Amino acid sequence: MDSTKASTRLARRIESVLFGHRKLVIALFAIVSVFMAVSASQLRPDASFQKMIPVRHPFIVNFLEYANELRPLGNVLRIVVVNKQGSIYDKHFLEKLREINDEVFYIPGVDRGNLSSIWTPNVMWHEITEEGVKMGPIIGQGFKGTPEQIDAVKANVDKSGRIGSLVSNDQHSAIILAPLLEVDPQSGQKLDYGTLSSQIETRIRDRFSSDNIDIHVVGFAKLVGDLIHGAKAMAGFFLITFTLTVLLLLWYSRCWKSTLATVFCCSLAVIWHLGLIHIIGMGLNPYSILVPFLTFAIGVSHAIQNVRTMAVARYHGASKIEAAKATFSLLFIPGTVALLADAVGFSTLYVIDIGVIRDLAVSASVGVAVIIFTKMFLLPVMMSYSDVTPAGLRRVEQLELRPHKIAWALSALTGKKTATVVVSVAALVTLGGLGISHKLKVGDLDPGAPELRPNSRYNQDVRYLVNHYSTSSDVFVVMVKTPKGECGSYPVAAAVDEFQWRMANTPGVEGTFSLFDIMKQIISGFNGGNPKWMAITRNRFISNGAHNSIPGNLYNSDCSMLPVVLFLSDHKAETLSRVVNHVQAFADENNTPTATFLMAAGNSGIEAATNMVVERAQKVMLVLVYGIVGLLIWWEFKSIRIMLAIMLPLFITEVLCKVIMVELNLGIKVATLPVIALGVGIGVDYGIYIYNRLESHLAEGQNFREAYFNTLKSTGVAVALTAMMLALGVLIWVFSAIKFQADMGLLLTFMFVWNMIGAIVLIPALLRLIAYQTLVRKFGPSV
Repeated sequence: MDSTKASTRLARRIESVLFGHRKLVIALFAIVSVFMAVSASQLRPDASFQKMIPVRHPFIVNFLEYANELRPLGNVLRIVVVNKQGSIYDKHFLEKLREINDEVFYIPGVDRGNLSSIWTPNVMWHEITEEGVKMGPIIGQGFKGTPEQIDAVKANVDKSGRIGSLVSNDQHSAIILAPLLEVDPQSGQKLDYGTLSSQIETRIRDRFSSDNIDIHVVGFAKLVGDLIHGAKAMAGFFLITFTLTVLLLLWYSRCWKSTLATVFCCSLAVIWHLGLIHIIGMGLNPYSILVPFLTFAIGVSHAIQNVRTMAVARYHGASKIEAAKATFSLLFIPGTVALLADAVGFSTLYVIDIGVIRDLAVSASVGVAVIIFTKMFLLPVMMSYSDVTPAGLRRVEQLELRPHKIAWALSALTGKKTATVVVSVAALVTLGGLGISHKLKVGDLDPGAPELRPNSRYNQDVRYLVNHYSTSSDVFVVMVKTPKGECGSYPVAAAVDEFQWRMANTPGVEGTFSLFDIMKQIISGFNGGNPKWMAITRNRFISNGAHNSIPGNLYNSDCSMLPVVLFLSDHKAETLSRVVNHVQAFADENNTPTATFLMAAGNSGIEAATNMVVERAQKVMLVLVYGIVGLLIWWEFKSIRIMLAIMLPLFITEVLCKVIMVELNLGIKVATLPVIALGVGIGVDYGIYIYNRLESHLAEGQNFREAYFNTLKSTGVAVALTAMMLALGVLIWVFSAIKFQADMGLLLTFMFVWNMIGAIVLIPALLRLIAYQTLVRKFGPSV
């Protein structure tokens, strides 16, 4: 059986069921909608540390194996308390710092046992005397703030070696280092980053900030909390999008009934989408919160075809139910294929092995699935009741009688000479774009948190930390695995010492730190402070004695792993790549059963792993999205040449999008990679609708130019409006406080609009040059 006939029969069978039981269909949709609305009302924000990282990457597997030991170097908040009136050696400031330290201690989610500041007993000073090494807490018990005690605190800070790490270089601020637990041990619930961020603001920043005290907060949890807070503003953007979409659709159709039915069905799609997301156990994170926008915009953009087709059928004398049936029959196959192509674009994101992106892929695919139900099935049934207003019919008449000069001019693209010129220009633009797009890099290209705007509070806090402390906030941790009890032995010490020297001389590495830096100081102390003895030793008794004085957070409980911390100048893609290559080269040369160097922990180690996952996934994702979308088009139209004519404009748009990313200094990363898949998946809709209508006119015996002219008068206008609708839905993202949302909005706007231009301009030209004989064989010499 011919697949086209089979598709037609399927459409007719579904049409018979839908329109033969209209009231039942509406009742079923109403019942399901109530259930979905209840489920959607229970949806909550969902962001976790592990969902933001590629948990199966070898770096992250190594990190998670030692997650408990590395907690002070993993998911950590740095709370910087600044004395704006002078140094930290002030009675009132130190008392305020103690109050803040105590308040942080009681915030749910803080790992209280590893909390560190100059007030906590786990931060010690070391002093070399004639009697050996002495040590103690920086601020002892019974501190009253007397001048003598403050002088002692100042001396202890100097002896602790924490200037530049816990105390600023100018000694006007101090850090409270708060490691976090992913699961709250009291409630057993996952750490809620939105709540944690709010508590940091209300219990710390708002409460203690004053004319004398300033507070800066840096860390993954605070970044995610700020993203969640910024994402809440998206509800306002959705309202703006909703209003503008209604106005634009009403302006186009001049029919308030069709507009109301369309908006109702697309809003229902959003409710179903959110309800299903909750049912399958997911929440909304700063990435997936964008998807309801796309669900609504995609639904409306596809429904424009229904509005136009229904109005034309009514204008030509069909009854409202016959017009609704005709609309369903005409659009069911191309509309379903187009929506499936959308779903393919979304689903290919699943190859990116990062939780938030996989959630985005699932959420977006669910959104497209519900559009198929609400737009393809419910909307035609509702329009069979609502009908088209007289104003809507007059609008059709107005459009029918319009001379359509632009459409006639564009129909000249079906001529061979014009088509050759247009395709040649497109080829040159593509070649130029490919040359520029090769400069596109993977990863972050800006300092600070690129997810937020440069002037955001969080990035201001990062700048303060970078400018006033020696230890960078960009930390790359290498784990050195040893036999049990051997982490302080000489063979390990020699390998680590060599490793630290090499890495310290690597561009982009500002400094290194390990337990052997402390051990050297202690050994020197055992020998009267003579700097000649500040070195590792082969003598096991000396190293064991020194090891007993080293803080336990510099190695794990059975002394089978020690972290080596690399402080980087930034987390740019080039820096991370260079560091990874140098560490790997050293490991390849020096790994032994005694000392094995494993990457990587720390925020920069995690970001390096993320960059690797994104770089590999982008190639696989593009192959999948082009391959599957191309297969869908071939299945519908049964021609590789026609498939190429529809697909090539998408490739050109992708290339030009990458050019824009280069010019805007945007790298390929978690926030921008989905744009390409979404742009290809959604952009193919234009070509499918245009070619499907073109075929119907060619089947009527029209020649190529006449058929394309009539296609542009109807479907072409609807496609242009579709692009405007989609672009409008995402363009307002550029006003988001979250920079990656603004970047996605800008890039998607370009892709939606440029895909539309490419479809209208390039598809007829490409058909003329590479598929004209296919059309002749299919529709006869009249083409």
